[in-house]
Amino acid sequence: MSFSMTGYGQSALQHGGYKVVFEVKSVNHRYCEVVLRLPREWTCFEDSLRRTVQQYVKRGRVDVYVNKEEGDEHATHALLNEHAIQTYLQAAQDLSQQYGLDGELTVKDLLSLPGVWIAPEHIALPGASDLDEWGPVLENGLRKAMEGLSAMRSLEGKHLATDVEQRLIKLQHLHSEMMQLAPTVVEDYRNKLKQRLSDLNDGSFAFDEHKFGMEVAIFADRSNIDEELIRLQSHFEQCKGLLRADEPVGRKLDFLIQEMNREVNTIGSKANHLTLVNRVVEMKAELEKIREQLANIE
Repeated sequence: MSFSMTGYGQSALQHGGYKVVFEVKSVNHRYCEVVLRLPREWTCFEDSLRRTVQQYVKRGRVDVYVNKEEGDEHATHALLNEHAIQTYLQAAQDLSQQYGLDGELTVKDLLSLPGVWIAPEHIALPGASDLDEWGPVLENGLRKAMEGLSAMRSLEGKHLATDVEQRLIKLQHLHSEMMQLAPTVVEDYRNKLKQRLSDLNDGSFAFDEHKFGMEVAIFADRSNIDEELIRLQSHFEQCKGLLRADEPVGRKLDFLIQEMNREVNTIGSKANHLTLVNRVVEMKAELEKIREQLANIE
């Protein structure tokens, strides 16, 4: 089963008065690279979270974003400094009694005084300051996001594998045509060469059957592509097997495509036959399209 190297996953959870959002996205990369972006107080969990990501991804660059947002507890009662409020109210009462001052301290006046609001980062909720308990919480949230990422990578990988398999079928059709054309190359050359010599013979020289046979034999040896065709067929079968393997196969497939391209180039350099050369061009075009698709397979 092939996996794409591109995907996206997301999850969220509530804990300790906070909402924590996890976002993971992956793109192509030669190796497995994990980049974590966490709130500063959670950097101690980087190694364990990185190992969690590596359980799901073997190749590609994975960016992990973990954002901590304030929960409802912060917005309802935790932002008010009750001690400061009581102090201001008592001070207002003392001033009124001691100096006989008139006037009332309104809610609007009270809320505008310094110290009445507590900054969110200074809020201490039950359990929120216990750093150790965040480790398994963060790992659980990350796993859920990675499961979403893996599902997307799996679906995309199936599409890529299907496309590559269809192109392999087209390559095999071209290969079959080459197999049929290969035996005719020498015969076509022999007939064309004999006709050319016949057209050039003005009676000043005698046709030498022995030399003619040697020339044809040399051409036959030089243009023989049997070995290249056999190796190509082997590469096709290996590619099909790898596309169904339950492991990362992107590098192996890329290597096989390079080997196929080398064999096709050799056939092109040996071929002295127009139809065969056309098949070589078609093969190279399909191999290039497969190579582009393999750049996305893990």
